[in-house]
Amino acid sequence: MTNFTHFNEQGRAKMVDITAKKVTARTAVAKTSIFLNHEIYEKITSNAMTKGDVLAVAQVAGVMAAKNTSNWIPMCHPLSLSGVDIHFKWEKANDKHILHIEVTVKTKGSTGVEMEALTAASATALTIYDMCKAIDKGIVIGETFLLSKTGGKSGDFSRATNRKRGQ
Repeated sequence: MTNFTHFNEQGRAKMVDITAKKVTARTAVAKTSIFLNHEIYEKITSNAMTKGDVLAVAQVAGVMAAKNTSNWIPMCHPLSLSGVDIHFKWEKANDKHILHIEVTVKTKGSTGVEMEALTAASATALTIYDMCKAIDKGIVIGETFLLSKTGGKSGDFSRATNRKRGQ
């Protein structure tokens, strides 16, 4: 069992010890999307949803999720985040409107913020679903993925080049 980083010599779950890891500036960017019908698009963009400003609430949910990732993912370290930024971009595709969500999370620490970025992207999309489900329960949340990361021993990663840099 010693080959697994999240298990101790007894085969029991453990949090990885990052005490000896170097403190570096770290950034992670995650993306997801949510497919919405025209009625929801119109109501969100005109701020006419009965539950309020969907994107503002979703943005706050995403920031809160990033800050609380270690409460959701059992072996994640609690981190002091230095920044969380969430951007939205609309795209029209056939009869659907796609809302692209991009989250950037930053810290200066001994472990990366990939999970915080992915959790924030997911929570943002889930919040949009929650606020719009009364109109359409068939909303689809798209692929969620790490776009890039910087810092740390493993080096930088960019999905655009699909490889690690800095090694």
